[in-house]
Amino acid sequence: AGIDPAPRRSGPTWRDFLTAQAQGILAADFFPIDTAWGKRLYAMAFIEHGTRRLHIPGVTAHPTAQWAVKQARNIAADLGERGAAPRFLLRDRDRKYTNAFDAVFTAEDTQVLLSAPRPRMNAHCERVIGTIRREALDHVLILGESHARKVLTDYQDHYNGHRPHQSRQQLPPSTTEQPAIVHDLDDRSLLRTRVLGGVINEYRYAASPAATTFRAPQE
Repeated sequence: AGIDPAPRRSGPTWRDFLTAQAQGILAADFFPIDTAWGKRLYAMAFIEHGTRRLHIPGVTAHPTAQWAVKQARNIAADLGERGAAPRFLLRDRDRKYTNAFDAVFTAEDTQVLLSAPRPRMNAHCERVIGTIRREALDHVLILGESHARKVLTDYQDHYNGHRPHQSRQQLPPSTTEQPAIVHDLDDRSLLRTRVLGGVINEYRYAASPAATTFRAPQE
């Protein structure tokens, strides 16, 4: 009668699809940055759903289609070197995403998925952009393109190398093993690394070669 077998009659939901294919999805989105002088800049954020690894390839005051293609090539080259070419690229319907942009990924056998103009269709990328704002951009006066690039690069390194994620059992995106648990605190000293001038502080034990790293609350 044209009715699929129970319990699934209409296919998986969008959330089910994203969960099942997380290891092979790369999501992309633009986000604006306002400088201290009232000028608006733009950056692109790419996030790997499976590992939560963040990529911010560039910043510009004029986000043209050609600039977007250049960022796509940079990301594709980086993923290719790691052997982590995604199965799907998730993006919205912004006109700056042209056929040339998509061709960069389809050449790597990556299928481009277009999100519908509805809430939470690209939730992972929107969430990480909000995190970038709350933890970095809201606490720093951006002076220009080079300054914005430096701030975002420093935050990207912190996010990928040190910031824990609940979905990964508190592991940072670039880490595959839980840090060793230290019980003898009397013989260990802590080292503090100030990120973005102290907006974020990273702490680690100095005496252990496999140092335990965690992110402390902002001071």
